[in-house]
Amino acid sequence: MENLIIPKDYHSELNLHDTQIAIKTVKDFFQNLLSLRLNLTRVSAPLFVDPTSGLNDNLNGVERPVSFGIKEQNERTAEVVHSLAKWKRFALKKYGFSVGEGLYTDMNAIRRDEETDNIHSIFVDQWDWEKVIRREDRNLEFLKDTVRTVYKCLRKTEKYMSIQYDYIEEILPPDIFFITTSELEEMFPDHTPKEREYYIAKTKGAVCIMQIGDTLENGKPHDGRAPDYDDWALNADIVVYYPVLDIALELSSMGIRVDKKALLSQLEKAGCPERAELPFQKAVINEELPFTIGGGIGQSRICMFFLRKAHIGEVQSSLWPDEMMQACEKNGIPLL
Repeated sequence: MENLIIPKDYHSELNLHDTQIAIKTVKDFFQNLLSLRLNLTRVSAPLFVDPTSGLNDNLNGVERPVSFGIKEQNERTAEVVHSLAKWKRFALKKYGFSVGEGLYTDMNAIRRDEETDNIHSIFVDQWDWEKVIRREDRNLEFLKDTVRTVYKCLRKTEKYMSIQYDYIEEILPPDIFFITTSELEEMFPDHTPKEREYYIAKTKGAVCIMQIGDTLENGKPHDGRAPDYDDWALNADIVVYYPVLDIALELSSMGIRVDKKALLSQLEKAGCPERAELPFQKAVINEELPFTIGGGIGQSRICMFFLRKAHIGEVQSSLWPDEMMQACEKNGIPLL
Protein backbone atom coordinates (compact mmCIF):
# COMPACT_ATOMS: atom_id res chain seq x y z
CA MET A 1 0.00 0.00 0.00
CA GLU A 2 2.88 2.36 0.77
CA ASN A 3 3.96 2.05 -2.88
CA LEU A 4 0.65 3.31 -4.27
CA ILE A 5 1.04 6.47 -6.36
CA ILE A 6 -1.91 8.88 -6.45
CA PRO A 7 -1.42 11.31 -9.37
CA LYS A 8 -2.53 14.85 -8.60
CA ASP A 9 -5.93 15.76 -10.07
CA TYR A 10 -6.22 12.41 -11.85
CA HIS A 11 -9.46 11.37 -13.45
CA SER A 12 -10.18 8.59 -15.90
CA GLU A 13 -11.15 9.85 -19.33
CA LEU A 14 -13.23 6.72 -19.93
CA ASN A 15 -15.93 5.15 -17.78
CA LEU A 16 -15.82 1.42 -17.01
CA HIS A 17 -17.98 0.49 -20.01
CA ASP A 18 -15.94 2.50 -22.51
CA THR A 19 -12.70 1.33 -20.93
CA GLN A 20 -13.63 -2.27 -21.77
CA ILE A 21 -14.18 -1.29 -25.41
CA ALA A 22 -10.85 0.56 -25.47
CA ILE A 23 -9.00 -2.41 -23.99
CA LYS A 24 -10.20 -4.60 -26.86
CA THR A 25 -9.24 -1.89 -29.36
CA VAL A 26 -5.67 -1.80 -28.03
CA LYS A 27 -5.27 -5.58 -27.86
CA ASP A 28 -6.74 -6.32 -31.29
CA PHE A 29 -4.63 -3.72 -33.08
CA PHE A 30 -1.35 -4.50 -31.34
CA GLN A 31 -1.43 -8.30 -31.51
CA ASN A 32 -2.45 -8.29 -35.18
CA LEU A 33 0.40 -5.92 -36.03
CA LEU A 34 2.95 -7.82 -33.92
CA SER A 35 2.05 -11.19 -35.46
CA LEU A 36 2.35 -9.72 -38.95
CA ARG A 37 5.71 -7.99 -38.38
CA LEU A 38 7.34 -10.93 -36.58
CA ASN A 39 5.64 -13.68 -38.64
CA LEU A 40 3.91 -15.26 -35.66
CA THR A 41 1.04 -17.76 -35.57
CA ARG A 42 -1.35 -17.81 -32.64
CA VAL A 43 -1.41 -21.09 -30.68
CA SER A 44 -3.08 -22.43 -27.55
CA ALA A 45 -0.96 -22.70 -24.42
CA PRO A 46 -1.13 -24.40 -21.01
CA LEU A 47 -2.31 -22.75 -17.82
CA PHE A 48 -0.39 -25.31 -15.75
CA VAL A 49 2.54 -27.69 -16.23
CA ASP A 50 4.23 -30.65 -14.54
CA PRO A 51 6.83 -29.22 -12.10
CA THR A 52 9.22 -32.10 -12.86
CA SER A 53 9.38 -31.13 -16.55
CA GLY A 54 11.52 -28.02 -15.98
CA LEU A 55 9.14 -26.06 -18.20
CA ASN A 56 7.90 -23.58 -15.59
CA ASP A 57 9.65 -20.23 -15.36
CA ASN A 58 11.18 -19.98 -11.89
CA LEU A 59 11.57 -16.19 -12.25
CA ASN A 60 14.03 -15.04 -9.57
CA GLY A 61 14.05 -18.46 -7.92
CA VAL A 62 12.20 -17.40 -4.78
CA GLU A 63 8.61 -16.94 -5.96
CA ARG A 64 6.23 -19.73 -4.97
CA PRO A 65 4.14 -21.16 -7.79
CA VAL A 66 0.47 -21.92 -7.25
CA SER A 67 0.11 -25.71 -7.27
CA PHE A 68 -2.68 -28.22 -6.88
CA GLY A 69 -3.27 -31.97 -6.89
CA ILE A 70 -5.19 -33.67 -9.70
CA LYS A 71 -7.72 -36.07 -8.14
CA GLU A 72 -8.07 -38.34 -11.19
CA GLN A 73 -4.29 -38.79 -11.45
CA ASN A 74 -3.60 -39.88 -7.86
CA GLU A 75 -3.10 -36.28 -6.70
CA ARG A 76 -0.33 -35.69 -9.24
CA THR A 77 0.97 -32.14 -8.70
CA ALA A 78 0.46 -29.44 -11.32
CA GLU A 79 1.88 -25.90 -11.20
CA VAL A 80 0.20 -22.80 -12.61
CA VAL A 81 2.74 -21.25 -14.96
CA HIS A 82 4.72 -18.15 -14.02
CA SER A 83 5.33 -17.60 -17.72
CA LEU A 84 5.73 -19.69 -20.86
CA ALA A 85 9.35 -18.72 -21.51
CA LYS A 86 10.54 -22.33 -21.85
CA TRP A 87 7.34 -24.02 -23.00
CA LYS A 88 7.33 -21.94 -26.20
CA ARG A 89 10.70 -23.23 -27.34
CA PHE A 90 9.59 -26.79 -26.80
CA ALA A 91 6.35 -26.06 -28.70
CA LEU A 92 8.19 -24.64 -31.72
CA LYS A 93 9.86 -28.00 -32.22
CA LYS A 94 6.78 -30.08 -31.44
CA TYR A 95 4.59 -28.10 -33.84
CA GLY A 96 7.14 -28.13 -36.66
CA PHE A 97 7.94 -24.41 -37.02
CA SER A 98 10.75 -23.47 -39.42
CA VAL A 99 13.46 -20.79 -39.27
CA GLY A 100 11.88 -17.35 -39.49
CA GLU A 101 8.52 -18.59 -38.20
CA GLY A 102 7.17 -18.14 -34.71
CA LEU A 103 4.21 -18.41 -32.38
CA TYR A 104 2.41 -16.21 -29.90
CA THR A 105 -0.19 -16.93 -27.27
CA ASP A 106 -2.20 -15.37 -24.47
CA MET A 107 -0.37 -16.23 -21.26
CA ASN A 108 -2.26 -15.95 -17.96
CA ALA A 109 -0.43 -16.52 -14.70
CA ILE A 110 -0.84 -16.12 -10.95
CA ARG A 111 2.13 -14.70 -9.06
CA ARG A 112 1.08 -15.09 -5.46
CA ASP A 113 4.18 -13.40 -4.01
CA GLU A 114 3.92 -10.22 -6.09
CA GLU A 115 3.86 -6.96 -4.13
CA THR A 116 0.96 -5.03 -5.62
CA ASP A 117 1.05 -1.36 -6.56
CA ASN A 118 0.00 0.77 -9.55
CA ILE A 119 1.69 -1.51 -12.08
CA HIS A 120 1.96 -4.90 -10.33
CA SER A 121 -0.81 -7.44 -9.78
CA ILE A 122 -0.95 -11.06 -8.63
CA PHE A 123 -2.65 -11.72 -12.00
CA VAL A 124 -0.32 -11.53 -15.00
CA ASP A 125 -1.53 -11.43 -18.59
CA GLN A 126 0.87 -11.09 -21.49
CA TRP A 127 1.51 -12.06 -25.05
CA ASP A 128 4.23 -14.68 -24.94
CA TRP A 129 5.95 -15.06 -28.31
CA GLU A 130 8.83 -17.15 -29.65
CA LYS A 131 10.51 -17.43 -33.05
CA VAL A 132 12.95 -19.91 -34.61
CA ILE A 133 16.30 -18.37 -35.62
CA ARG A 134 19.61 -19.60 -37.04
CA ARG A 135 22.67 -20.26 -34.90
CA GLU A 136 24.39 -17.28 -36.56
CA ASP A 137 21.52 -15.01 -35.48
CA ARG A 138 22.57 -15.34 -31.86
CA ASN A 139 24.14 -11.88 -31.68
CA LEU A 140 23.44 -8.40 -30.33
CA GLU A 141 22.55 -6.86 -33.70
CA PHE A 142 19.84 -9.45 -34.34
CA LEU A 143 18.45 -8.76 -30.88
CA LYS A 144 18.44 -5.00 -31.54
CA ASP A 145 16.69 -5.42 -34.89
CA THR A 146 13.96 -7.45 -33.22
CA VAL A 147 13.59 -4.87 -30.44
CA ARG A 148 13.19 -2.15 -33.09
CA THR A 149 10.41 -4.17 -34.73
CA VAL A 150 8.54 -4.60 -31.44
CA TYR A 151 9.02 -0.91 -30.65
CA LYS A 152 7.62 0.13 -34.03
CA CYS A 153 4.51 -1.91 -33.24
CA LEU A 154 4.18 -0.04 -29.93
CA ARG A 155 4.55 3.33 -31.68
CA LYS A 156 2.01 2.48 -34.35
CA THR A 157 -0.43 1.36 -31.66
CA GLU A 158 -0.02 4.65 -29.86
CA LYS A 159 -0.64 6.56 -33.09
CA TYR A 160 -3.73 4.46 -33.79
CA MET A 161 -5.13 5.03 -30.30
CA SER A 162 -4.46 8.78 -30.55
CA ILE A 163 -6.68 8.80 -33.64
CA GLN A 164 -9.41 6.77 -31.93
CA TYR A 165 -9.39 8.83 -28.72
CA ASP A 166 -8.80 12.59 -28.74
CA TYR A 167 -7.41 12.72 -25.19
CA ILE A 168 -4.47 10.47 -26.05
CA GLU A 169 -1.37 12.31 -27.29
CA GLU A 170 1.68 10.58 -28.75
CA ILE A 171 4.59 10.58 -26.31
CA LEU A 172 6.84 7.75 -27.54
CA PRO A 173 9.97 9.06 -29.31
CA PRO A 174 10.70 8.03 -32.94
CA ASP A 175 13.56 5.74 -31.93
CA ILE A 176 14.37 3.58 -28.92
CA PHE A 177 17.69 4.13 -27.10
CA PHE A 178 19.93 1.11 -26.46
CA ILE A 179 22.09 0.74 -23.36
CA THR A 180 23.59 -2.18 -21.43
CA THR A 181 23.23 -2.64 -17.68
CA SER A 182 26.97 -2.12 -17.21
CA GLU A 183 26.83 1.16 -19.16
CA LEU A 184 23.86 2.20 -17.05
CA GLU A 185 25.76 1.37 -13.86
CA GLU A 186 28.70 3.44 -15.07
CA MET A 187 26.37 6.34 -15.87
CA PHE A 188 24.59 6.25 -12.48
CA PRO A 189 26.98 4.44 -10.07
CA ASP A 190 25.42 5.82 -6.88
CA HIS A 191 21.83 4.83 -7.68
CA THR A 192 19.78 1.66 -7.50
CA PRO A 193 18.92 -0.23 -10.69
CA LYS A 194 15.33 1.05 -10.58
CA GLU A 195 16.54 4.63 -10.12
CA ARG A 196 18.87 4.18 -13.09
CA GLU A 197 15.98 2.95 -15.21
CA TYR A 198 13.90 5.95 -14.17
CA TYR A 199 16.59 8.51 -15.01
CA ILE A 200 17.45 7.03 -18.40
CA ALA A 201 13.78 6.48 -19.34
CA LYS A 202 12.81 10.03 -18.41
CA THR A 203 15.76 11.39 -20.41
CA LYS A 204 15.26 9.26 -23.53
CA GLY A 205 11.54 8.50 -23.46
CA ALA A 206 12.01 4.86 -24.48
CA VAL A 207 15.02 2.64 -23.75
CA CYS A 208 16.14 -0.90 -24.38
CA ILE A 209 18.14 -2.11 -21.38
CA MET A 210 20.32 -5.05 -22.40
CA GLN A 211 22.33 -7.81 -20.68
CA ILE A 212 20.26 -8.44 -17.56
CA GLY A 213 21.01 -11.22 -15.08
CA ASP A 214 24.78 -11.38 -14.74
CA THR A 215 26.66 -9.57 -11.97
CA LEU A 216 27.90 -6.03 -12.56
CA GLU A 217 31.03 -4.28 -11.27
CA ASN A 218 29.37 -3.79 -7.89
CA GLY A 219 28.96 -7.56 -7.57
CA LYS A 220 25.17 -7.51 -7.96
CA PRO A 221 22.94 -8.10 -11.00
CA HIS A 222 20.86 -5.24 -12.41
CA ASP A 223 17.80 -7.45 -11.93
CA GLY A 224 17.01 -11.11 -11.43
CA ARG A 225 16.64 -13.36 -14.47
CA ALA A 226 16.09 -17.11 -14.53
CA PRO A 227 19.28 -18.83 -15.77
CA ASP A 228 17.66 -21.30 -18.16
CA TYR A 229 15.85 -19.37 -20.86
CA ASP A 230 17.42 -15.97 -21.74
CA ASP A 231 21.10 -15.74 -22.58
CA TRP A 232 22.14 -13.04 -20.10
CA ALA A 233 24.47 -11.53 -22.71
CA LEU A 234 21.67 -11.35 -25.29
CA ASN A 235 18.51 -10.20 -23.54
CA ALA A 236 16.68 -6.91 -23.11
CA ASP A 237 13.81 -5.03 -21.47
CA ILE A 238 11.81 -2.32 -23.25
CA VAL A 239 11.20 0.46 -20.74
CA VAL A 240 9.33 3.73 -21.39
CA TYR A 241 8.78 6.87 -19.39
CA TYR A 242 5.19 7.10 -18.17
CA PRO A 243 4.28 10.69 -17.24
CA VAL A 244 0.90 9.82 -15.66
CA LEU A 245 2.78 8.22 -12.75
CA ASP A 246 6.22 9.78 -13.36
CA ILE A 247 7.85 6.33 -13.52
CA ALA A 248 9.87 4.06 -15.77
CA LEU A 249 7.41 1.45 -17.06
CA GLU A 250 8.61 -1.91 -18.40
CA LEU A 251 6.40 -3.04 -21.28
CA SER A 252 8.33 -6.04 -22.58
CA SER A 253 11.05 -8.48 -21.59
CA MET A 254 12.74 -10.48 -24.34
CA GLY A 255 15.92 -12.21 -25.38
CA ILE A 256 17.80 -14.71 -27.48
CA ARG A 257 17.51 -18.02 -25.67
CA VAL A 258 20.32 -20.01 -24.10
CA ASP A 259 22.42 -22.48 -26.03
CA LYS A 260 24.28 -25.31 -24.30
CA LYS A 261 27.26 -23.17 -23.30
CA ALA A 262 25.22 -20.28 -21.91
CA LEU A 263 22.84 -22.60 -20.05
CA LEU A 264 25.56 -24.55 -18.22
CA SER A 265 27.42 -21.35 -17.33
CA GLN A 266 24.32 -19.57 -16.03
CA LEU A 267 23.10 -22.54 -14.02
CA GLU A 268 26.49 -22.60 -12.31
CA LYS A 269 26.41 -18.85 -11.62
CA ALA A 270 22.87 -19.09 -10.27
CA GLY A 271 23.86 -21.91 -7.93
CA CYS A 272 21.45 -24.47 -9.38
CA PRO A 273 23.52 -26.78 -11.62
CA GLU A 274 21.19 -29.66 -10.71
CA ARG A 275 18.54 -28.15 -13.02
CA ALA A 276 20.64 -29.43 -15.92
CA GLU A 277 19.06 -32.84 -15.27
CA LEU A 278 15.48 -31.66 -15.88
CA PRO A 279 13.92 -32.69 -19.22
CA PHE A 280 13.77 -29.24 -20.82
CA GLN A 281 17.29 -28.27 -19.79
CA LYS A 282 18.65 -31.64 -20.97
CA ALA A 283 17.02 -31.03 -24.35
CA VAL A 284 18.89 -27.72 -24.64
CA ILE A 285 22.20 -29.32 -23.60
CA ASN A 286 21.70 -32.16 -26.10
CA GLU A 287 20.86 -29.56 -28.80
CA GLU A 288 17.47 -31.14 -29.44
CA LEU A 289 15.61 -27.81 -29.49
CA PRO A 290 15.79 -25.02 -32.10
CA PHE A 291 17.66 -21.78 -31.54
CA THR A 292 15.07 -19.13 -30.70
CA ILE A 293 14.34 -15.57 -29.70
CA GLY A 294 11.27 -14.65 -27.71
CA GLY A 295 9.69 -12.57 -25.04
CA GLY A 296 6.65 -11.42 -23.16
CA ILE A 297 4.67 -8.23 -23.65
CA GLY A 298 2.34 -7.20 -20.85
CA GLN A 299 -1.24 -6.94 -22.06
CA SER A 300 -2.52 -4.97 -19.08
CA ARG A 301 0.69 -2.91 -19.05
CA ILE A 302 0.26 -1.68 -22.62
CA CYS A 303 -3.46 -1.10 -22.14
CA MET A 304 -2.68 0.96 -19.07
CA PHE A 305 -0.01 2.90 -20.96
CA PHE A 306 -1.98 3.58 -24.14
CA LEU A 307 -5.18 4.50 -22.27
CA ARG A 308 -3.21 6.68 -19.81
CA LYS A 309 -4.56 4.91 -16.73
CA ALA A 310 -3.18 5.44 -13.22
CA HIS A 311 -3.57 1.85 -12.00
CA ILE A 312 -3.32 -1.54 -13.67
CA GLY A 313 -6.55 -2.45 -11.89
CA GLU A 314 -8.32 -0.05 -14.26
CA VAL A 315 -7.65 -2.45 -17.15
CA GLN A 316 -7.73 -5.89 -15.47
CA SER A 317 -9.77 -7.65 -12.80
CA SER A 318 -7.77 -8.83 -9.80
CA LEU A 319 -7.77 -8.78 -6.00
CA TRP A 320 -6.31 -5.79 -4.16
CA PRO A 321 -5.74 -4.86 -0.50
CA ASP A 322 -8.77 -3.15 1.05
CA GLU A 323 -6.75 -0.02 1.85
CA MET A 324 -5.64 0.25 -1.78
CA MET A 325 -9.21 -0.11 -3.07
CA GLN A 326 -10.40 2.57 -0.66
CA ALA A 327 -7.59 4.95 -1.61
CA CYS A 328 -8.26 4.45 -5.31
CA GLU A 329 -12.00 5.06 -4.91
CA LYS A 330 -11.35 8.19 -2.85
CA ASN A 331 -9.01 9.60 -5.49
CA GLY A 332 -11.03 8.89 -8.63
CA ILE A 333 -9.22 5.75 -9.78
CA PRO A 334 -11.98 3.29 -10.79
CA LEU A 335 -10.79 -0.31 -10.45
CA LEU A 336 -12.50 -3.03 -12.46
